[in-house]
Amino acid sequence: MEAPQQPGWYLFDYGMVISTAPEAEDWEALEEAAGIPLRHSGSTYWMHRLDYDEGKLDPVQYWSLVLGREVGIGLASELDSLDAIQWSHLNLDTLDVLEMLHSRGARLAVLSNMPAAMAEEFSTAPWTKYFAEMFFSSGIGLTKPEPGVFRHVLDTLATDPAEVVFIDDQHANVHAARTLGINAIHHTPGTDLLRELGL
Repeated sequence: MEAPQQPGWYLFDYGMVISTAPEAEDWEALEEAAGIPLRHSGSTYWMHRLDYDEGKLDPVQYWSLVLGREVGIGLASELDSLDAIQWSHLNLDTLDVLEMLHSRGARLAVLSNMPAAMAEEFSTAPWTKYFAEMFFSSGIGLTKPEPGVFRHVLDTLATDPAEVVFIDDQHANVHAARTLGINAIHHTPGTDLLRELGL
């Protein structure tokens, strides 16, 4: 029997796919430095996050909005570093899948909603060696699930939507990708990614 044809590209989300959720102690360190609670869904950390992810705010502007007072570049840089640390815990099962796909010669790319400071922090991280292309919302000026994000990726990769397998943990992002004809897979953290990919 002939082996199934490999897609042109595997496109991976970062948060909750390549990385795991922040640990309680990570949030505690960030909240201690900020002086306010941040982890709950209605906090100022999340309220202004899309604008930060889209590059509409620089670090000083973002963290000043989060803290409700003007902050300097020193504190903003400290908070950015703590924020990157809490999103740096890697999903070892996903890394195994990336290693396998990479060894098979698959073309891999990342598409993540991520502020420029964090993208820069991760630019030399060991996991990046698997990826031929990395797309971050702050560099595109749009966040998922905006269709323009996916069109930008398709244009840059010079590929058809049907040639891309996209893996993301958010229903809205998966739906938006499918609307454009991308083969999108909704990843549930803790489940078998190989099975989700049909490998």
